[in-house]
Amino acid sequence: MSIFRFYTAGESHGRALVTILEGIPAGLPIDPEYIDHQLRRRQGGYGRGGRQKIERDEVQVLSGVRHGEALGSPIALMIENRDFSHWQEVMSVRPVGIEESKARRLTRPRPGHADLAGGLKYDRDDLRDILERASARETAARVAAGSVARLLLSAFGIEIASHTLMLGGIPLDWSSQVPWEKIAAISVDSALHCADQEGERQMIARIDQAKHDGDTLGGVFEVVARNVPAGLGSHTQWDLKLDGRLARAIMSIQAVKAVEIGDGARVSGLPGSQSQDEIHYDAKAGKFFRPSNHAGGLEGGMTNGEEVRIRGHLKPISTLRRPLMSVDLQSKQPAEAAFERSDITAVPAAGVIGEAMVALALAEAMREKFGGDSLAEMKRNFEGYIEQMAQF
Repeated sequence: MSIFRFYTAGESHGRALVTILEGIPAGLPIDPEYIDHQLRRRQGGYGRGGRQKIERDEVQVLSGVRHGEALGSPIALMIENRDFSHWQEVMSVRPVGIEESKARRLTRPRPGHADLAGGLKYDRDDLRDILERASARETAARVAAGSVARLLLSAFGIEIASHTLMLGGIPLDWSSQVPWEKIAAISVDSALHCADQEGERQMIARIDQAKHDGDTLGGVFEVVARNVPAGLGSHTQWDLKLDGRLARAIMSIQAVKAVEIGDGARVSGLPGSQSQDEIHYDAKAGKFFRPSNHAGGLEGGMTNGEEVRIRGHLKPISTLRRPLMSVDLQSKQPAEAAFERSDITAVPAAGVIGEAMVALALAEAMREKFGGDSLAEMKRNFEGYIEQMAQF
């Protein structure tokens, strides 16, 4: 079994974010400009905060790539935090003497954030020690790793896209799945990456109102992957089931509180006759297919050859301009929660992060299934499997 894994490190206002990705086969073309493009997509979307105006995320490839190709060794990527120039004393690695008024200590935990739970767990009375790593800024490193995973998947014809299904309580029509072609046709300049222009206009108005009210908004994004071969994942053990691994990948994104695969929530209220995907066979193409995709491309913990569809439900961001009530850790008296620079909503950005996480989960499953130390070897194994399915 090929090892495929990644780790991230770094704090929100520290010097940089770092990710190390292991298991990319030698010979895979690596384009830093493609990674930068995905990083820019993560920073976009209507309703984002001032941090996105400061940062201009660009990747620096530190290892694992030579002359534009992966070497088969660990790939190390770094994204510098431009805002670190204003936080050098606060985030200094070495002990420094700093005035209390400039220390930016956090002692009033924000409801809904990791602040208090993390402070209790790690015994830190300055909750900045928790905030800095818990921040969604960390997802820039995930998108960088996910971009490399996407390059691997694209070598096998697998494509991934996302779109906004609901924001601030304004839903689109969920009675049928939005076709891939409609999702892929969304303009790169779309404010909320929504396939419904009228719905997007209503969502923008809701964001403006929330900003005026000092509030935040959540929503739902959907990630779709197509041309995924049948048979990734396994039914043989609970932790090998790909639907569970995909659900974990999406649930790990900051502020995601629910995940559904395919028409998960909707079919839970339907009879079985209306919620299963009938199986047909195309003799001309020589393959099985399903005219519907309620299962979201996964059955029994394995991909079934249909589009993989997974949705993430994002709660409203925890940092509010009009703070909720909390308790000051020092005095133990009631106090308004601290305010850190924040977004009104980040649903479109969460979709891009979701794409990265789905790419990483699928890339891991592809490496497990097809192995190979080089891209050429992996492709030979893949092509043999596709031929095997054609003869089934």
